[in-house]
Amino acid sequence: MLVVGLALLSGICFGAVNVAIRWGLQRVPDAEVGGALAAVVSLPVALAIGGAIGFGHVDVGEAWPFVLVGVFVPGVSQILYVRAIRDAGASRSAVLMGTSPLLSAVIALIALDEPFHAALAVGTVLIVSGGVLLAWEPGRPEHVRTIGLVLAVSVAAALAVRDNVVRKLVPHSDLEPPARAVALLLGATLLLLAYVAVTRRSDSLAALRRGLPAFVPGGIAMGCTYLALLEALSRGRVTVVAPLNGMNAIWTVALSALILRRVEAVNARLVVAAVATVAGGALIGAFR
Repeated sequence: MLVVGLALLSGICFGAVNVAIRWGLQRVPDAEVGGALAAVVSLPVALAIGGAIGFGHVDVGEAWPFVLVGVFVPGVSQILYVRAIRDAGASRSAVLMGTSPLLSAVIALIALDEPFHAALAVGTVLIVSGGVLLAWEPGRPEHVRTIGLVLAVSVAAALAVRDNVVRKLVPHSDLEPPARAVALLLGATLLLLAYVAVTRRSDSLAALRRGLPAFVPGGIAMGCTYLALLEALSRGRVTVVAPLNGMNAIWTVALSALILRRVEAVNARLVVAAVATVAGGALIGAFR
């Protein structure tokens, strides 16, 4: 039951990240800077909360694989992720990224020898159906660009790989989950700051300084997301954690309707897509 609660918490926090990033982009429309700042803020948040929970003994030799994973996800993927939200909106991106449990489950079944059951199959179909509803959305709102939808699916694939790689590393590491979360966020932060420094050159510090206030909320939520997610992945199977984390779609849609209703165009098709995603995740969690 603890695994389910942690996975759900990570999904709620992830939904908050999606909306907070979209909110930040409304104020500072700079995807690369926004992605970097969210990671920068998430690191001290994870350090503070993780320190309160307890890091235990930290071995650099055991931490570096998680740092390396963080360089790619959420490091490289963060650039695609923020661009997806910028070009397709938080709600539609979240629903498409919520299809990652399909890929996670397939990888877990093959690479981690996790068990297959009928609820997993039905739940996965429901989750994927939500993505299909948006992929063929007629009368798509003007702010939703096809490239954003494509990027969201690419991020879904990256999230699926992340979940399975982290789960594969867990049995070979004595690090506590909070330390693993900090290591991932450290890798992402280093990569994203280097990316901004190279692409912006002399203007990088000024761009980061200007954008910081807009992306603090997203960074705080991101730090909480990874703490909950790493706790869940350290305790439970990917085929349980990934679908429940994928329920962030419904939280994103709900928060968007409250906070971003003027820019997100939350319609009936979007709600149905999000509900299908949530129903699939709930089914898998109930019959885990």
